[in-house]
Amino acid sequence: MRDLFSLAAISLVLLAANSSFAESPAGGATDQKAVLITGASTGIGRHATEALAAEGYFVYAGARKQKDLDALNAIPNVQAIRLDVTKQEEVDAAVETVRKGNRGLYGLVNNAGVGSAAGPLIEADENDIRWLFDVNVFGVIKVTKAFAPLIIESKGRIATIGSIAGILTWPGGSDYTMSKHAIEAFSESLAMEMARFGVTASVIQPGNYRSDISKTNRVRRGELTEAQKNSPYADIYKGRLEGPVDRAEYKDPDEVTAAIRHALFDPSPKLRYMVVPNRDEATWTVGATLRRVAQRNERQEHAFSREELIEMLDRAIATENSEAAE
Repeated sequence: MRDLFSLAAISLVLLAANSSFAESPAGGATDQKAVLITGASTGIGRHATEALAAEGYFVYAGARKQKDLDALNAIPNVQAIRLDVTKQEEVDAAVETVRKGNRGLYGLVNNAGVGSAAGPLIEADENDIRWLFDVNVFGVIKVTKAFAPLIIESKGRIATIGSIAGILTWPGGSDYTMSKHAIEAFSESLAMEMARFGVTASVIQPGNYRSDISKTNRVRRGELTEAQKNSPYADIYKGRLEGPVDRAEYKDPDEVTAAIRHALFDPSPKLRYMVVPNRDEATWTVGATLRRVAQRNERQEHAFSREELIEMLDRAIATENSEAAE
């Protein structure tokens, strides 16, 4: 089984070879295609909004707070829309706003999301888990269903912001990682289902980039309770609360915006875009994928040999390369 991990090197070489999307031209901006980005007030959403608007695309920017709506409206080529993805009435109103704009809608970027708040699963408040899933999963479903007719009409694109947390897991982050694993399945199924309409769907899997998600989580978590201080998981609770308030030590999400741009406008969009700031995060993520292959393969009646697994990987690489060349 240890030999299987040598496949990680092959996969990482493949990742580097196929990362040319960051250099893709904007293209198509002259006809001012319209794009909706949810969660556009900060972080990846704000970065992508500013970048695409500067390139000449028209961006409908979703946000919840009036001060954020005002700030977004001040950006050329941007129209802010009040949009809490958990509220069906606001989603429906956003659809009407876009329809009345008479621009159509070519791209949808499901970006709105929140970070882990529940803590270790056996001590977690189920209401916290439901709250997170309401934003990260059901909010994505609500928005995608509501805007699907407009996207189908334009034969456009859908890009959903997942995370390498859709592949990785860690103690105390179960609710968040479960939600991002769900986005993986959502995106792959959506891509198959929308293909008949000439619509492509992609999932962007960022690693650690600069954002305000830790600030939001800190406000929701508050101070440690006595139960948390005395819990067998006290170290996890303490670490979550005492972690950095902001993510200023991380890179700006330029590479994530490049992936969004490629998914929306390149002639050959990918299904998955793993976008990480360094090789360590690539190793974590690809390595976790390969460990699961090994775990599934070992000690089962129809186990494959190392040679057979390498042959499967070679076929998968060839398929990806041929699809990218089309």
